[in-house]
Amino acid sequence: MTKSPLLIAGVIGAIGGTAPAAAPAPVHAPVFRQDFADPFIVQHKGEYIAYSTNSGSNLPIATSRNLVDWAFAPDPQRPGKPLDGMPQLGSWVRKGLTWAPEVLEVGGRWLLYYTARDHKRNLQCIGVAIASDPRGPFRDPSERPLVCQTELGGTIDANPFRDADGKLYLYYKNDGNAVRKPTEIWAHRLSPDGASLVGEAVSMGLKNDRPWEAHVIEAPTMVRRPGGYTMLYSANHFGWERDQRLSPYAMGYAICSTPLGPCTDGPDNPLLYSYNGREAGCLSGPGHQSVFSAGGREFISFHAWAATPGCRKLDNKRFFYIAPVSWKDGKPLIGPSIRARAGEPGPQTAGTRRN
Repeated sequence: MTKSPLLIAGVIGAIGGTAPAAAPAPVHAPVFRQDFADPFIVQHKGEYIAYSTNSGSNLPIATSRNLVDWAFAPDPQRPGKPLDGMPQLGSWVRKGLTWAPEVLEVGGRWLLYYTARDHKRNLQCIGVAIASDPRGPFRDPSERPLVCQTELGGTIDANPFRDADGKLYLYYKNDGNAVRKPTEIWAHRLSPDGASLVGEAVSMGLKNDRPWEAHVIEAPTMVRRPGGYTMLYSANHFGWERDQRLSPYAMGYAICSTPLGPCTDGPDNPLLYSYNGREAGCLSGPGHQSVFSAGGREFISFHAWAATPGCRKLDNKRFFYIAPVSWKDGKPLIGPSIRARAGEPGPQTAGTRRN
């Protein structure tokens, strides 16, 4: 799925669109060249802490002081070994498939919302684990998942959100593509302590009903921006198969009336997708984004596949990217990544830190 090399969301139209000739072609390059899929970032005591889908441990954690230079957090109990933020899984979990962790601080506790395989249902479901420190150890005290839409194929990709009034919400996707069913984004109110659900699930009105989304829509990210709410999401097959020139995975957005929807797809989706261009370089399968603030600015993190200089799949790893993001009429505008070119540090735009 070879696309235009243009990256800035404000000048990308529908699939195959082009931008004015005078527009520059910014370059995205990873900040962390390790397998670090589905990255999510929090700040704590002047440090940025990122979590990813399992790769060697249940909950990989990487840290940085400037958003540009990252390393796996060391395990103080095992010198020379990387930290596992959740060394002991919940009793309902089958080991090996812990995905898409996102973390929220509530009342002095750190809550980890994660996807894992329920050994009773044999489906991916969402659980919540708790720690006193953002590095863990996180522990899930429950004997069952927090949410699992059994009849809809299971539930994955939890996204916690705190609105301006302090109310908490959880967004997720039913894993319909795992059982050949449609996929949809859902919302649920959370209790004030963030550890349980309140009321019933609400559809956000977002389904895999556009050609570019193919069989799946997933990875919701709710953002409160000036004037309203925007939900970002990812869609299409996440992989990069041997017969594909580039991965079809991509990001989109929707404008939402309230934190519980309804939401309307952006007319010019996708926002960011695979490309291979002489000036822009190579990006394959950008997706599973999150949005965070640092130094008075907003940034978006996402992953994309490791690639060779010729823009072929390098190995089965997804690297970690960060770029600034702004808004125009509710639409995310994704700028050049904070590394100018692969292996070369870009502008230190995130150097100002806050606790």
